[in-house]
Amino acid sequence: MNPKLFRIVCLGMAMLLAFSAYALAQDLKSIQLPQPQMDGGKPLMQALKERKSTRSFSSEKLPRQTLGNLLWAAYGINRPDTGQRTAPSAMNRQEIDIYVATADGLYLYEAKDNTLQPVLMEDFRAATGMQPFVKDAPVELVYVADYARMGRGTDDEKNLYAAADTGFIGQNVYLFCASEELATVVRGSVDRTALAKTMKLRPEQKIILAQTVGYPKK
Repeated sequence: MNPKLFRIVCLGMAMLLAFSAYALAQDLKSIQLPQPQMDGGKPLMQALKERKSTRSFSSEKLPRQTLGNLLWAAYGINRPDTGQRTAPSAMNRQEIDIYVATADGLYLYEAKDNTLQPVLMEDFRAATGMQPFVKDAPVELVYVADYARMGRGTDDEKNLYAAADTGFIGQNVYLFCASEELATVVRGSVDRTALAKTMKLRPEQKIILAQTVGYPKK
C-alpha cells in the first residue's frame, strides 16, 4: 500500500475508534438509586450468626433497590443533618470511596445524592481480583482511600486509619448480605498497581481491598 494512503487509513481508523469510545462513554449515565429501605431484614444477632465468606456466586444481577440498600448499608449517610455515615472514619474524614464494578461499567458511589456516577464504560470485573469467580459475580466493590483527605499524619498512621475504616465498611456489607441472604467475600488478592491504572486513579488514591457481592450459586 502507498505509504501516504496507509497513514490516511490509520488516521481514519484511529478517529473512528476514538469516536466510538466517546459515543459509548455517553451511554453510561448517572444512576439515581432508590431510597434505602429501612425496615425488614433479619435481627442483628441472627445476621451476626449467619455472617460468612462465600466464594461461589451466581451471575444473576442484583435489583437496583437491593444494590441501593447494600451501598447505603455499607457507607451511606444515616444522619443527613451532619452528613455522617453508617460506618465510622478517623476524625470523620470520610476518606474511603466505594467504586462499583458491574457488567455495564465502573461507577463511583456518591452518598450525598445517593447516585452511581459513571467512571468507565467497560466490564473489568475480572481486573478487580485474582480469583476466577470475580469476573462472573454481579457486583465487585473496590475500596479506595483518598489520602489527600487525610490531612496531617505519618504514612503509618494514614495506612492504619485507611485499613481500619475500610474494615468497618466491609463488615457492614457482610452483615447486610447475611440479612438479605446474599453471598460476599472481602478480598486482598488484588493487583493494585494494574487496577489503579485501569481505574485512572490519582497518586494520592490507594486501593485497600475489594469485596464481591452476589447471590450464592445454587
